[in-house]
Amino acid sequence: MSYVAPKDFVTKMIDAGEAKVFMATRDTLIRAFMAGAILALAAAFAVTVTVQTGQPIVGALLFPVGFCLLYLLGFDLLTGVFTLVPLALFDKRPGVTVRGMLRNWGLVFTGNFAGAFTVAVIMAVIFTYGFAMPPNEVGQAIGTIGEGRTVGYAEYGAAGMLTLFLRGVLCNWMVSTGVVAAMMSTSVSGKVIAMWMPILLFFYMGFEHSIVNMFLFPSGLLLGGDFSIGDYLVWNEIPTVVGNLVGGLAFVGLTLYATHARTGASRKPLLTSDLPPDAAVPADTTPVGMQ
Repeated sequence: MSYVAPKDFVTKMIDAGEAKVFMATRDTLIRAFMAGAILALAAAFAVTVTVQTGQPIVGALLFPVGFCLLYLLGFDLLTGVFTLVPLALFDKRPGVTVRGMLRNWGLVFTGNFAGAFTVAVIMAVIFTYGFAMPPNEVGQAIGTIGEGRTVGYAEYGAAGMLTLFLRGVLCNWMVSTGVVAAMMSTSVSGKVIAMWMPILLFFYMGFEHSIVNMFLFPSGLLLGGDFSIGDYLVWNEIPTVVGNLVGGLAFVGLTLYATHARTGASRKPLLTSDLPPDAAVPADTTPVGMQ
């Protein structure tokens, strides 16, 4: 069977987290760079489709192709390592330390940003014919996204910041569910189907993904978006990263680890001999004809 039971795929989650801690710096950076670049291309593709069709659902339906490709190629996103790597620490795997976990997160963040930013520059050149003309329709749409999801939050102050943070939480709840769902199957088709659904949900709902934003916001700045680097960092990237960490770890990693890797003691069945002498024994309620 291609289905992997929860107890088994949670073990795979812990093993994956441990492997990422000990991965060579070079390999970690390359894999993270490619993950950021592929996801950025998928985001550019989704925005292009949305603008050209006028149907956001079409772009959301097609965006997961990038996530599926980067996962199947073994590349790493920050949102995924936020969920997997701490499990190896909680499981007390030999040699796994807080310092090692933070090193992995830092390297993956750096690689993801470099990959996403590279694609942002390339797409900005394409949208403007080498900055020789104003951005085309898709480029203008990306600039608008950057404004709405930075200064748009800032207009509401603390309420905007809370909304941004919670969108980051919900995003990585879904994205990390996609990462874990891929471990439920041993077939490529099963992995893709399992990943597609939660990624579609997060993108269509407009949740905040720190790596997608590493493409959208630098692109928006290059294409004339009316916001600053400070707006991007304070009113999007930093709160989104924190929300992604909380969402992936609290709602996916820890919940699965607690109930499938470190389960509570099983309850014993209640036997008739365990009842007090004066306790009534439940009557047989089996319907007549079924006995």
